[in-house]
Amino acid sequence: MTIERAGTDDADDRVPPGSTVPPPSPAVMSPSEFTADLDDRTPAGIAAVLSRRIRSGALAPGSRLPTVREVARELRVSPATVNQAWRALAATGAIVARGRAGTFVGELPSGRPAVGRYQRLHPPTDSAFRIDLSRGTPDPGLLPDLATALRTITAVDAGDLAAEYLGDAVLPELAARVRPDWPFRAERLAVFDGALDAIDRLLTLHIRLGDAVAVEDPCFPPFLDLLARLGAKPIAVHLDDSGLIPAELSRAVADFGIGALILQPRAQNPTGVSLAARRVRELTDILRATDTLIVEDDHSAGIASAPLRSLGARLPRCTVHVRSYSKSHGADLRLAVAGGPAELLDPVIERRMLGAGWTSRLLQRVLLTMLDDPAAADTVTAARAEYRRRSTELRRELAVHGVTVARADGINLWLPVADENAAMISLAAAGIKVAPGGPFEAADTPRSDHVRLTVSPVTDADLPWLATELAAAASAAPTYRRIRRA
Repeated sequence: MTIERAGTDDADDRVPPGSTVPPPSPAVMSPSEFTADLDDRTPAGIAAVLSRRIRSGALAPGSRLPTVREVARELRVSPATVNQAWRALAATGAIVARGRAGTFVGELPSGRPAVGRYQRLHPPTDSAFRIDLSRGTPDPGLLPDLATALRTITAVDAGDLAAEYLGDAVLPELAARVRPDWPFRAERLAVFDGALDAIDRLLTLHIRLGDAVAVEDPCFPPFLDLLARLGAKPIAVHLDDSGLIPAELSRAVADFGIGALILQPRAQNPTGVSLAARRVRELTDILRATDTLIVEDDHSAGIASAPLRSLGARLPRCTVHVRSYSKSHGADLRLAVAGGPAELLDPVIERRMLGAGWTSRLLQRVLLTMLDDPAAADTVTAARAEYRRRSTELRRELAVHGVTVARADGINLWLPVADENAAMISLAAAGIKVAPGGPFEAADTPRSDHVRLTVSPVTDADLPWLATELAAAASAAPTYRRIRRA
């Protein structure tokens, strides 16, 4: 799939309404000036020269850089080589992509690197909480018995697998097991070390510096961290109770020409929203005329109650669907299956062979054994029902206190609060740890404040006092004016 990249061609000179472009600097270089005396034309060499010029002051903050294509023509290298250098510099903050406006010199950071959203979501703490609702993880007591699966694997099977270097990266039996209920006909299947591993590798190969990528708002924080590392621009698309809002996605496509869309088709984290059938049709009608890469993260397969609806059912040539087994069968298995067109997945598989190579076939065999085990299947089914019950009961208790929380699938609830910081302080004082809403916010100006609750640790005995404290926190007034993000 070829995706034209914003900020790499003549479209750089067109500034969309509302864009903020730094004032021009006298130090702006033409392509020929930029490439002068540049002997090492590898990505590392190009990045090193530009970094030295920025650090020396030859290029001041706000200076606009030549486009990737211009530099590539001058150096007689591929645009991919220059893009790799740009990406390395963007990861340090040395340069900043501003979509069609171009790429500009930023401020090189000094001291410690900025803390990512995911780290802000789960900061280290020494405090002892009565209950921790912040983690977003399943109840260990509701997972299938891993020991049974390990015992089931015979010594012969384990020995054969452990000695194999050049076998299939995906166990054929596992591929045969997952294909029948895949949401669309997948030309290629691949196994990765969890959903984030799969999505990271996909984005790294298919998204370039300056690309606009549509994301749900609120959004799973690691997606925003990954895009920041790649120098891509997240475009926030809000949700309603049926999924992404079509009008907002349509505007994103029209205004930014998005290179990719990342979405969670069911039990969306943090809201618990699942795609409606009609919404799939509306979204795919918008994307049909584009070459947008669609990445679906089905992170709650097995424990989500909503039926799986995939944009790949209507757009199979540009959709990669990722199914994780962490919440249903155990996070430490680190297993996810990705399925989609060979054109999108083969480059990821080939690049991976130069590093990790493949996901352990021993672990794949463990997962296969659990998927084939009727007792394990019954455990997952029971877990799905129990998570739904806990979520429903907590929402009912909150309603008694006048707090309305939208119905949600999976293990999370998105609790509206008057002020995030005040709510966090109130709950911490009561011995309750929750996840702050800020790291989930993709838009610069969030519509309202929330905190995320994970229902997996909640017991029936917790419900009365927990609902009382949550209701009090939801209405807690701010004690000072809050600045959301720098």
